Amino acid sequence: MTPPISLVVSDVDGTLVTKDKTLTDRAKAAVQRLREAGIGFTITSSRPSIGMRFLIEPLALTLPVGAFNGSSIVDPRMKPIEQHLIPAAAAERSLQILDDFGADIWIFTSDQWLTRNPDGDYVPHEKRAIRADPTIVSDFSPYLSSACKIVGASADAPHLEACERVMQEALGSQATAIRSQTYYLDVTPPGCNKGTFVQSVARRLGISTNAVATIGDMQNDLAMFRVSGLSIAMGNAADNVKREATCVTTTNEQEGFAGAIEMILKRNGIS
Repeated sequence: MTPPISLVVSDVDGTLVTKDKTLTDRAKAAVQRLREAGIGFTITSSRPSIGMRFLIEPLALTLPVGAFNGSSIVDPRMKPIEQHLIPAAAAERSLQILDDFGADIWIFTSDQWLTRNPDGDYVPHEKRAIRADPTIVSDFSPYLSSACKIVGASADAPHLEACERVMQEALGSQATAIRSQTYYLDVTPPGCNKGTFVQSVARRLGISTNAVATIGDMQNDLAMFRVSGLSIAMGNAADNVKREATCVTTTNEQEGFAGAIEMILKRNGIS
């Protein structure tokens, strides 16, 4: 018999927030309903921890939060619980490949967002999303040994998808390379992903991952879909993401997150 859901873990961009990075009143109310039902809730994202800080208070989060696709775990006060870095050799190889594909490159350390190109197409978008400004550098070399995440940004989605395949083959088990948006390719530490984050939080709560529901929209969410008892894809998700989910809700512009929470509550027998 499938256990009732005891924990919900949600992606942020394309899932919890709208395209303009707004947390709607209905989304906040949905999380409050979970709390009233005794169901835990937390978030995981490719964002740096600082980029999720604005969600802590309105959602009254008390559980650990998974930044950098789950490779960095922080408490609700943004105090590090667990942090992993990309091996320097893998970081250097990643930069070479992203340069070859002409992607705009960013490096995120535990407390900085670094770019060589302040006029990159997606810099304004990222500034708005994470509510922080980049540090402009001329050389990434001094930061290769402290990289939590490397991002290749490109408006050419098919080209970036091809870059993802090349990156995965080149890095192998040295690092994880996967798109968090059609326009962002993320390189993160090896052995860590949103799935390992879900497993970590479930262990802390003493529950089975079968009692976890996950909500997401992109390739980097599949790792948590595969380890959870219930997975819900957003209506704006790619077809391959929808195929791997237990069920599908509406888009993030149509209150799909709140709809997903309603599905979870209904599954638990709560109307």
